[in-house]
Amino acid sequence: MITTDVENYPGFSEGIQGPDLMVEFRKQAERFGTEFLEEWITQVDLQQRPFTLHTDHKIIKAETLIIASGASAKWLGIPGEAKTPHGFGGNGVSACATCDGPLPAFRNKHLVVVGGGDTAMEEATFLTRYAKRVFVVHRRDKLRASKIMQDKAFHNDKIEFIWNTDVSAIIGTHEQGVTGVDLRNVESGAESVLNCEGVFVAIGHKPNTDLFKGQIEMDAVGYIITNGHSTGTNIPGVFACGDVQDSVYRQAVTAAGTGCMAAIDAERFLDHLPIELPSGEEVTIEGEHITPDHKLIITPSGEVISNEPEAAFAEGE
Repeated sequence: MITTDVENYPGFSEGIQGPDLMVEFRKQAERFGTEFLEEWITQVDLQQRPFTLHTDHKIIKAETLIIASGASAKWLGIPGEAKTPHGFGGNGVSACATCDGPLPAFRNKHLVVVGGGDTAMEEATFLTRYAKRVFVVHRRDKLRASKIMQDKAFHNDKIEFIWNTDVSAIIGTHEQGVTGVDLRNVESGAESVLNCEGVFVAIGHKPNTDLFKGQIEMDAVGYIITNGHSTGTNIPGVFACGDVQDSVYRQAVTAAGTGCMAAIDAERFLDHLPIELPSGEEVTIEGEHITPDHKLIITPSGEVISNEPEAAFAEGE
């Protein structure tokens, strides 16, 4: 919703503004009778179904839940970083090279990437396809990125590293956008200005999952774990889609794709069909668990019965 130009979403040959794309999404959903509740969820209880969601004004009960709360870029918290008109966010400052790097505003320009991990190296390397030169500013004297990502960046003639340095402010004008960054050497305290036309903050993302901690299985960073073949989580009836469970691609089109998967999975679950969990077993809305090898069914009462056609036929006799 806060993205300005969206150039890589299928169906829009001339690109589209992020807010306009969201309006189109909503209008299409409304055409099919979708009901919208614009509430801020403050607390959830996923211990039993129906699941309970608390807002400031009401309590919502749900037989299934699709979590699509996304992930937020980590920011530096420096002057000039905020979204326009308070800063240059959307006017030369970005946190997604694959989203914004190909835009005309960044082509054949001098760009700054802030960070020292895999994300920063990936962003810097990608930007060299379009930029005249890419400066990687890192506050330490060595990178945290994996060796393969470091080697790729070090061997790229378009990338230049500025070590032991913080970006203290992003400068420019609202007419021109970004014109440079204020730098401060963390060892000597010396300050300088680096002229550039764009800044990409690449210090990682934080999934918006704090609301669900302690109730649903996540990785060490906080991304919700799904099984890869479906959007099912470790809680039967709870599904996750988009950037909240994707730390790799983080694109609008991939989020839309997993959103479609989650809707189908939720529909199957409500239709009493088995849904695969991250463990490999499958579960139905009645609470029946099917083992990963599909040979056994474990009922809610703990009874174990065969799921093989021959055995079921013999029992029927």
